[in-house]
Amino acid sequence: MECHLGILYGLPDTSIREAKERVRTAIKNSGYEMPSKKIVINLAPANIRKEGATFDLAMAIGILQNNGIIKENLDKIVFLGELSLDGRISPIVGALPMCIEAKRLGIHTMVLPKKNAKEAGVVKDINVIGVENLSEVVRYLNNELEIKSEKVNLEEVFKIESESKIDFSEVKGQESVKRALEIAAAGGHNCLLIRKPWITGKQCFLED
Repeated sequence: MECHLGILYGLPDTSIREAKERVRTAIKNSGYEMPSKKIVINLAPANIRKEGATFDLAMAIGILQNNGIIKENLDKIVFLGELSLDGRISPIVGALPMCIEAKRLGIHTMVLPKKNAKEAGVVKDINVIGVENLSEVVRYLNNELEIKSEKVNLEEVFKIESESKIDFSEVKGQESVKRALEIAAAGGHNCLLIRKPWITGKQCFLED
């Protein structure tokens, strides 16, 4: 993304076009000045359509760098996040695959919403910096705030999950139901079990 001191180029969708006001307001409410000049942001490559509010944070950082508020070199750093009007950074969808792709492209640092940090932290050999608001990002980039990179030990996570003592061995019968749940769990599918009553004589039973 290129930013020069709003106009947006590069096939942005409606949510990205609306980012002009979100970014402008977030910058002001975070205590920084918006330049009075016309702002031109180029979302390259121009032939690929851009969707979602994930670009908000990158746009804001580009504007602040061009305005001299951020003085550090931002090469090899990716910024992801949707900005609220008060400068808070909302979580995004798809942080993990984007982090994997960033690593493949040689990116060394990814700055993204704090709520997405653990998700992206499973990727090794890339610094994952979780932030809560725009001011935190600026202070971090200007070396005024230290934020530790998020790291997740998958082996430790799987070990904890495997220690669960609750399993289907405690469920008597219901073989078809247990089989259906196993298939749903293995494939990551949704599953809904409904119990319906049936009556015989004066007795009422519940049938799966």
